[in-house]
Amino acid sequence: MTIIESGPLRLAVLPEQGGSVASLEWHGRPLLRRQLVDGVLNSGCFPLIPFSNRLCGSRFSWNDKAVQLLPNHPNAPGEPVLHGFGWRLPWRITAQRSDHIALALDVPGSSAAIGWPWAFRAEQSFQLDVSGALFGLAITNLANTPMPAGLGFHPFFPRTPATRMRALHRGEWKTDAACLPTTLTERDGPIDWWHGRPVASRCIDTVYTGRDGPIEIVWPEARIGMIITPSDDLPFTTIYVPANEPFFCAEPVSHITDGFNRTGADGAASGVREIVPGERWSVSMRLQPFTTA
Repeated sequence: MTIIESGPLRLAVLPEQGGSVASLEWHGRPLLRRQLVDGVLNSGCFPLIPFSNRLCGSRFSWNDKAVQLLPNHPNAPGEPVLHGFGWRLPWRITAQRSDHIALALDVPGSSAAIGWPWAFRAEQSFQLDVSGALFGLAITNLANTPMPAGLGFHPFFPRTPATRMRALHRGEWKTDAACLPTTLTERDGPIDWWHGRPVASRCIDTVYTGRDGPIEIVWPEARIGMIITPSDDLPFTTIYVPANEPFFCAEPVSHITDGFNRTGADGAASGVREIVPGERWSVSMRLQPFTTA
């Protein structure tokens, strides 16, 4: 575990465990779920690279190339491949200061362990300052042909019955039993799909489109809140609110779930990006805590 600090902020990173974040605290209070048990799925946040969420049947076709990937959930082998591969591999530290750490991961093409045919380099950076934390994520195509790519962050936020989230989105995807998108419901403009109610008032696992502005979370009992500002290349938000759990997820991502198979689905762009050989694409997410009345 590697720890960086700046003023009241303290971040613990586990490079060897998928480049995940074990905790992010402000004045000793958790802004992300504290990791209390080993395993990336128990962490506070992990990277989504080179795609977000799951792929139907663990397969897709790109530029007439059929790609079959391997399931990668450590506890549910029946689940399709999900969340990309960065979270399942050890990262290395490439730079470190008291308030900054940078990580990297090189994935070879046609790896028998994952089935992804394109070589790529993944990079993460974490920078703290007196007002917040900046998470960065980048991918570089090391193959000799264009490859599809998606990026995002998978934070877990503490949740109580009173926790509220305000995030304005224009569309909400309905999903099937496998959590794959089926129908897109859109409004004329972005709305708060929770209508000011606590996060726990809805149990849901889906992706929202057309986000307008940042995501704001408030923990009334602790009298603190946080503003999450994703970069422009992360216009979708995967939101997961499970029943009877002390956490929820609001994940800024670049594309819809199963996006590699759904370009143009129902007239909505999937958000999947094609990057050419040698191209580097980066995104970011800023977390800024504040006190409430």
